Amino acid sequence: MSEKIITHGQLEVYRKAFETEMVIFELSRKSPKEETCSLTDQIRRSSRSVCANLAEAWRKRRYEAAFISKLNDVEAEAAETQTWLEFALACGYLGRDVASDLSGIYERIAGTVVGMINHTDSWILPSGRR
Repeated sequence: MSEKIITHGQLEVYRKAFETEMVIFELSRKSPKEETCSLTDQIRRSSRSVCANLAEAWRKRRYEAAFISKLNDVEAEAAETQTWLEFALACGYLGRDVASDLSGIYERIAGTVVGMINHTDSWILPSGRR
């Protein structure tokens, strides 16, 4: 971290999650209509939730337990997104390379989040600071 991070949008992990969600959104637009209320909605929801939970974790970093809880949610949503990617691959909606690349990105996102959980001292705010 060369410069001070002020907002969640400055977090590299957030930017990568947002960028990847937008790729998933574009790919999901090509899904068959019969998947609209199932796979398409679910993969969009879980991939967006990775970003949303990162934003919430950032704002809850004043309290270690709340920060860790939201980061655990991020890790879980990343894993859920990986599962939906597996379904999209199995159903023939995504190619193997695309599904593998996206799943790998979510694996790295989860790894970063676990690192944040394991080193909360680098992220938690002193009491009374934003």
